[in-house]
Amino acid sequence: MITTDHKLLTNQWTCDVETVERAIGRMSEHRAVTNPCRVVLFEVARDRQLHVNVTHTRKTKAIRGWAGPARVADGFVNNRTFGDKPERIAGHIREMVFAATV
Repeated sequence: MITTDHKLLTNQWTCDVETVERAIGRMSEHRAVTNPCRVVLFEVARDRQLHVNVTHTRKTKAIRGWAGPARVADGFVNNRTFGDKPERIAGHIREMVFAATV
């Protein structure tokens, strides 16, 4: 199971986030999710990049470009920032969503 949420401060990323969320919604159509996760896309004040947290129930192996994992109340979170096009963002998120467990 993959759930998504977004917390945007401006309209800068609105269309891109909608595109990425649709892509995330289709990720489990062709591949089973074995480590449930939550994806949150958000902005930070005075930062033009899109921030993404992927929180898994179980700890995953490190994926290049992602910080973490860090232990949080509901599992293990990895974080990354983006300035890329939505198609590329969705691909990077897919790698993290389907990262192997440790």
